[in-house]
Order: sequence, then structure tokens, then C-alpha cells
Amino acid sequence: MRHLKQGVKLGRTTSHRKALFRNIVTSLLRYEKIETTLAKAKELRRVADRMVTLGKKGTLSARRRAAEYVKDKDIIRKLFDAIAKRYAERKGGYTRIYKIGVRRGDAAKMAVIELVDRDVSAEPKRRLKHVEKEEKSVEKKEKTAEKKK
Repeated sequence: MRHLKQGVKLGRTTSHRKALFRNIVTSLLRYEKIETTLAKAKELRRVADRMVTLGKKGTLSARRRAAEYVKDKDIIRKLFDAIAKRYAERKGGYTRIYKIGVRRGDAAKMAVIELVDRDVSAEPKRRLKHVEKEEKSVEKKEKTAEKKK
């Protein structure tokens, strides 16, 4: 019987699972939106919400506890300065999960997990490669036309 046994093992050993979630939480706090499997996203939500709660506390003890889990100092700084201020009035539910279908290779259920109220303007603009190629070719044509004059 699994009474009071929380969490999903995800087919990994304890140390592997711990390392996996450390890396995924770091990525989520860095990019504020990541794509992963649905099972990992559901487990990640628990860990990520705890990290944001520690960030909101803002004490030295909370900073040390978060630093035990997230090893990147820049991400810890971002967590305690930017993210904690953003969620100061929110009482929980800092993450949102979207189901996005199945992965092509193994048909695993995929999901996007993101921080609620994230800063979309800070997100890098993704541009299509063919648009960039067209712009470069137009620039080359303009340069050659200027040289001819």
C-alpha cells in the first residue's frame, strides 16, 4: 500500500529524479516557460511552487534552502528579486500547465509549463529562418545597388 507516499518515480532512481528536477526547475525559472512531458510537468509544479514561496519569504534561511536546490546563483537572484515581487500578492498557483499533444517519436503526452503572469516582453523573439534569409538577400541587393552608383 502506498499510504502517504507522495510523488511519481518517473522510472528513475532517487538521485536521478532529484537531479532531473533541479535542472528542470532551474530552466523553468530562467526561461519562465518550458516544454516537457505531462508527468514531469505535474511533478515540477510542486517543486516550482515551493521555490517561488521560498522567494516570497525572502529570508536568509529561505535563500539558503532555495540555493540547496537551485545551484545557479543568477537564477536564485532572479527568484528572490524579480519573481518574488511579481507574486507578492498571489497566495499560490504560480504555474500553469497546457497539454500540447503527443511527442512524435514515442507518443508521450507533452505539456508546456509556464509561470503565471510571466513577462512576455522579455522573451526572445523567434523568427523564421526563411524570413531572415530573405532579409539578408534584400540587404545584399541594396549594397550591390549602392556600389554600382
